[in-house]
Amino acid sequence: MRRILIFTTLICLVQGCVKEMTWALKDELPGKIIVDATITDEVKTHTIKLTYPVSGLNQAPAPVAGAGVLISNEDSTWQLVENPANSGIYCTAPSFFSRLQKNYTLLISAGNRVYTAKTTMAGGAEFKELKYSRNSATNLYYVDWVANAFSTAQPAMWELLIDWSGVSGYEQLDSLATHARMLFYTLPTLDVSEVFAPQMQSVFFPAGTIITERRYSLTPAHAEFIREMLLETNWTGGLFTVAPANVGTNMSDGAFGYFGACAVTQLSVTVAP
Repeated sequence: MRRILIFTTLICLVQGCVKEMTWALKDELPGKIIVDATITDEVKTHTIKLTYPVSGLNQAPAPVAGAGVLISNEDSTWQLVENPANSGIYCTAPSFFSRLQKNYTLLISAGNRVYTAKTTMAGGAEFKELKYSRNSATNLYYVDWVANAFSTAQPAMWELLIDWSGVSGYEQLDSLATHARMLFYTLPTLDVSEVFAPQMQSVFFPAGTIITERRYSLTPAHAEFIREMLLETNWTGGLFTVAPANVGTNMSDGAFGYFGACAVTQLSVTVAP
């Protein structure tokens, strides 16, 4: 009985210490830009997307229009063109590609500020194809394994482009109902937030689905940027989490985002029943 009285007294004392506070939140956003810039060794039109920060979840960011964007290495300089106009999307020529053992510099002139970043490219690598399994209740399939999440030697990002629009019975469905894109990462660190991260939604698809598996090589600095980004996004809300903080960047002058260069290797898999 005495213990019950002690616990009751402690609860009352704790509740008595609670005080409601109203925090004055600043609506002003920093005068910075968000840079989404990844170039690869693929010969194609590469795009760099520039936007302004947002003040709310799921808010559409405003584009940084009319900026000047250049990419250069020891040999050449490429000027990017905004396309479409006022979209904040800046495009290279279709013949552009990045190369190993080259140092690339990104230069952005927006308003009265100039932002720069430097990067190099890690070499590509061959890989084992993904594994998938069948859900016996629905006879649909799902991705079971892509790559080991931890590797100190070869950090990488894995992109899966899943397409079942050509499977019988699915031809007339909307594109959003027959395509999916999934991302996985192999990083040189193993965090408790990753191990106990919230469960991600599974993608189910029928036999006959074509899966294009793409591996993007990552430098150690690029891998660290992705790790910090995941700690603030996909890996939050689980049993263990970290204190919120700004994600690191290789951009100068306080711009957010990352300028990276990746070597890409890929293969295609057709889901067999």
